[in-house]
Order: sequence, then C-alpha cells, then structure tokens
Amino acid sequence: MIRTRTLSYCYPKASPLVFADVDLPQGAALLLHGNSGSGKSTWLALAAGLLWARVGEISVADQDLTALKGAARDAWRARNLGFLPQKLHLSAALTVEDNLGLAYFAAGLARDEVAIAHALDALGVTDLAQRRPSQLSGGQAQRVALARAVLLKPRVILADEPTASLDDEAAQLALQLLQSSARSCDATLVIATHDARVQAAMPQALTLRLLPQAVAA
Repeated sequence: MIRTRTLSYCYPKASPLVFADVDLPQGAALLLHGNSGSGKSTWLALAAGLLWARVGEISVADQDLTALKGAARDAWRARNLGFLPQKLHLSAALTVEDNLGLAYFAAGLARDEVAIAHALDALGVTDLAQRRPSQLSGGQAQRVALARAVLLKPRVILADEPTASLDDEAAQLALQLLQSSARSCDATLVIATHDARVQAAMPQALTLRLLPQAVAA
C-alpha cells in the first residue's frame, strides 16, 4: 500500500518536483512513466525513505514516512522494502550467496540459509551461488539483485528502469520475474520507466505520468 498527498521535493537551485496524489492498494502495481529529469528516481527514493519530503505526505506499507527518523527509518526500509536500483550494488568482494546474506545483516536478523537457497532457486540462479558479481552476466546480476530484494518477503518492491539496457526478450523475462516475485509475497510493485514496452506488458498497472521540471533561474 502506498498513499501520497501533495507530495513534492526540491533539489538546490531547482524548481520543485511536484507529484500527483497516489492511492495504491496492497498487491497492486504502479508505473512511474516519464523521461529523464521528470522525477521518477526521486519518487522512488521518497517511497524508500532515502529522501525526506519536506512538503506533503507519504505513507508506505502502513507507515507514515515523515514520522520515521534515522536508524528507525533504516530498520523499517530493511524489513519492508525490496529495492532494485539501476546500479545493482552487488558487493564485488562477496559471493552471490553472501550478497543475499547482507539483507539479513541490514535488517538486524539472523541469516537464514534455507531462505537464501529458496530465493536463489526461485530466480533460477542456484548454480551461481558461489560466483562473484564480476563472473555474472548483466541478466544474471539482475536476477541475483531481485533475489536479494525479495528475500525477506517485502511488502513493497521498487524497481528503477529494470528494462533500460535489455533487448525485447530479456525485458519481457525481467518483467515476468518482477511480477511473479511481487505476487509470491503479495507485495505492492512500483516500476520507474521510460520504456514503452513496460506499459505494453503491464496493462493492468496504474500509471503516474511525470513531466520534466524546469530548473529555477
């Protein structure tokens, strides 16, 4: 569930990014559609509690994010959100298996080897468990990052341009995996994209169209 009211955010020396209100039920899907500079990544960062909205209201997974500060916000994020950023942020020094283990460390939970194995199997990357990220293809790395994102069965999954660098076949598969992963944990799914293929593949999703913002003089 995600609910926003009069939400906006302003970077230094720029006009405010102003977002339309959103009411997204638990388990539903939302597409943030717009070109570069329209605020898609900013909206995701606000929903993830990585940026703080000084104007407006935002509630995610039944939590008013304006009421959370510091470590409490970090703990809430680790336990309730699965985030698939454009840059996947897999630790080069760790194996695939240990990269998934970081999710438990961030949430302050004991590592669950059975759950890690199940997540890898669900995304079809069990045979990659002992590889380092440098030994993965782009598609494999994305699957590993998605396995980590859904490991703790989050209530919300946020994905930033997940098809941007993929051909048609790989893009379709990535979207299928995102949707099936969200369904498996009844998560609300938000995808930021400027890719028309995403909207074509997800006609049931709600769409929030964002417009480019002019830089203040």
